[in-house]
Amino acid sequence: MAEQTAPPESTGAIGAISVGPPGSTAPGAPPGGPPGTSPGKPDAAVVRDALAVGIAVGLSGFAFGVTAAGSGLSLLQICALSLFVFTGASQFALVGALAAGGNPYTAAAGAFFLGVRNAFYGLQLSQLLALPRALRPFAAHWVIDETTAVTVAQPDRRSARLGFTVTGLTLYVLWNLTTLVGAMGAEALGDTEAWGLDAASPAVFLALLAPMLRSTTERVTAGLAVLLALTLLPVLPAGVPVLLSALAAPVVLFLMGRRKRGPAVESGTTSREKTVEKGGRDA
Repeated sequence: MAEQTAPPESTGAIGAISVGPPGSTAPGAPPGGPPGTSPGKPDAAVVRDALAVGIAVGLSGFAFGVTAAGSGLSLLQICALSLFVFTGASQFALVGALAAGGNPYTAAAGAFFLGVRNAFYGLQLSQLLALPRALRPFAAHWVIDETTAVTVAQPDRRSARLGFTVTGLTLYVLWNLTTLVGAMGAEALGDTEAWGLDAASPAVFLALLAPMLRSTTERVTAGLAVLLALTLLPVLPAGVPVLLSALAAPVVLFLMGRRKRGPAVESGTTSREKTVEKGGRDA
């Protein structure tokens, strides 16, 4: 392998993180970074965005507390789920399956497989954050949809670490507090299913995700994923349709690849025909 003598250049992609240490610049370079690169994001802006996400989603823990109480779980069980599981979609999948009369082991398995996606988030965030080994087990507990979305949107490692920390801390504290309040106040609400509170957390996340779908490919992939999830929802156990909806991404990429190869192959065939025709005239 050839030795790398210069640091890689920024590709300009969303979420690209500087490979150097936070705040480092090359000798003689301007404070904002090398020429042609975007300056670091102000800490205040990172904190503002992180708090907005943490507060908006953290408040939906109330919905989980109410829904979980309606499924028959005790107050201790509900709070333990939020403290130790801390991934909203998996928690809602678990209590939803239990409320529908499902086997506890089946419900737990569905919630587990739905939470597997966080492991893939962790693979990406481990490179972006580059945290010390001693902190990684604690940070792993905060690797969820929202912290990942805030982190990858930052322009440099310092901002990524700040966004991850503020989002994770805000969301963890609020989610657990509102879970407790929701579980304790469930009796006052009466029939929890009539309120439809189990849809609050997914609705908030979709509202956060929608502005990030900027290209046609992203919109088509998201639309196909929603279609797959809604189609499979009535026939498969809770959590499984969400996992299978991830197949939308490779399907769209495959179809786009074929579409791009089509004109290229046709162009190549036309060029060869012209060459043969020209050779025939020259003969």
